[in-house]
Amino acid sequence: MLNNFLDLPGWLCLGLIMVLSGMWVFVFYHRHLLAVLMSLEGMMLGQFFLMSNMFALLGHEFYFLLVFLVLVVCEAALGLAILISIVRSHGSDYFNCFTILQC
Repeated sequence: MLNNFLDLPGWLCLGLIMVLSGMWVFVFYHRHLLAVLMSLEGMMLGQFFLMSNMFALLGHEFYFLLVFLVLVVCEAALGLAILISIVRSHGSDYFNCFTILQC
């Protein structure tokens, strides 16, 4: 199985490593909201890298990539706004500090 992975083109391996490392951080460092947001952005960057290379290889239009980037930026801005409001209200970004009783 490792030999099949090494036979893939370099850009595909790099994109897959970016997405898988983002998933690894998401699973193992899920206690902090900032770590979760950064891992989501890393996964989105890896997906953008994969899609841009695939579209360039196939010769398709790049308008979908612009829409994808706009959605990723909006997601990041919304996540940072939520992070700032949570840190201001609760004092930290630990998920175990968030309870319904503190609303």
